[in-house]
Order: sequence, then structure tokens, then C-alpha cells
Amino acid sequence: MINTQKQAYKYALISIFFWSTVATAFKVSLQFLTPIELVLYSSFFSTLILFFVIVYEKKINDVKIHIFSNYKKVFILGLINPFLYYLVLFKAYDLLPAQEAQAINYTWALMLAYLSVIFLKQKLTLKDILAGIICYFGVLIISTKGAPFSLNFSNFDGVFFALLSTVLWSMYWIVNTKHKGDPIVGLFSNFLISLPLIIIYFVLTQPLIIPDVKGVLSAAYVGFFEMGITFLFWLKAMQTATSTAKIANLIFISPFLSLIFIHFIVGEEIFLSTIFGLSIIIIGLILQQSNKEKN
Repeated sequence: MINTQKQAYKYALISIFFWSTVATAFKVSLQFLTPIELVLYSSFFSTLILFFVIVYEKKINDVKIHIFSNYKKVFILGLINPFLYYLVLFKAYDLLPAQEAQAINYTWALMLAYLSVIFLKQKLTLKDILAGIICYFGVLIISTKGAPFSLNFSNFDGVFFALLSTVLWSMYWIVNTKHKGDPIVGLFSNFLISLPLIIIYFVLTQPLIIPDVKGVLSAAYVGFFEMGITFLFWLKAMQTATSTAKIANLIFISPFLSLIFIHFIVGEEIFLSTIFGLSIIIIGLILQQSNKEKN
């Protein structure tokens, strides 16, 4: 049992490492690609790697059954993720410093709790409300560079898109909440359905030009490690763990580790207000998660 938990920690730490690099990968990619180009190429590479996994695990027939028996839900989920969610998220990263965008996007778990009250009829507790006040005050500190009461946002549109991404990601999980099937089959089905939608939108909105090689390579990294195989490592960690709560709490390492990559690779100066605001967000999320664990 101990060895099983150790294996789970290894899988989880691999996931956390790669997820900690994606904010940097987003900013590097967006130096060469527009947000929709990044959505298209990264989604293609993610679909490709997931296809290889599906073939290796001999689940092609499972995908067919899943799509035809749940075509409405698959279409809605594919429309949200990867299409709309990543289009909005990459737009936020295009407008904001990576340290701001990733910190704001990190509040999606809190947004999920609030939207679950509306769509899943769950009860909102005092801890949920308090966690919201704490987290969004942290967002305010980060987005105003340490002057929350000035309401002088570094980029209002960027903050709006970052917050909208949390709404879309939360809606994805709410729609997906009743799905009890194979998560790999479900994820691949969503990407498979979404890819034609992304291509149509791309053709209608973008000039057809040969993409920069550096942009394609960075998009491949995003597709493989943000959208693709990192999810498989995390899923393996959760399936292997004897205590999923201990594994889940490791995710709080990710945003701080991400700041190191952002500083040394992207070259952003990491503001004290970002570290302080991010710490406040994490405190709020831990408070909210403790409420869920007790329930």
C-alpha cells in the first residue's frame, strides 16, 4: 500500500512539473502564433497523442459507442474544451503577463463551486463565500500590481478573459459531472469533435499562411503536455493513490513553481504583489477545499 502511494506521488509530481511549465509555453507560443492558431495547432497535437493512446489501449470501438450514444453532450463538451476555453485562455495570456493570467485562471475551482449552486443545486456554505472573498481579493492584488483599492487594472480586457476562462472551465466540468465512463475515451471524443469546429473558425477568421516553425513546435509542447499526456499521468496518480486528498493538495505547488519558469524563460520580473496575491488565492482555495473534504 505504501509503495502504491509512492507511485501515485511520482505520477502526480510528473504532472505538476509539466503543468508548471505551460504558462511559460503559452507565452513563448504566442510570440509566434495568434491565440486561434495556438488553439488549432495545440489541439491537433493533443488529439494526435490521445489517438495513439486510444489505439494502444484498443479503445477505438469504445470511442465510437461513446460518441454515438452521447453525441449532444460530446458536442457541447467539445465546443467548450478545447475550442472556447483555450481560445479565451490564450487571449488572456496574449494580453496579460503570464504571472497574472495563470494566477487568475487558478481560481476556476472556486468558480466551479459557485456555478454548481446554480446548475447542480448544491448549497453554498459560509466557507465558500469567505473563500471567494479571499481569492478574488488576491486576484485584485495581482491585477492591480499591489494597489487593489485603486482599481487600476494592468489590462482590464486581459483580466476579463482570464476570469471568463474560469467560467468556461467550470461549465465543462459541470456538463461532464454525470459522465461515469472512461475519461480517456471521453477526452479524446471531445477533442475529435472539437477539431473540425476549430478548423472552420480558423479558416473564417485567419489568413492562410505558413506558420512559424518555432510556433508549431511550441504548440506541439502545449498540445502534448497541457492538453494531452499530463492528464494521463494525473489520472494514473489519482487511480493509484490510497489517499487522493494528499495527491490533490500537491497541485498547490504548481503556480509557485510556474513563476520560476516564467521568470527565467519568459523573462518576466516577478512582482511581490504577484507572490502575495497568489498566496492569498491559495489560502482561499485551501479553505474551500477543506470545506469539500468535510462534506
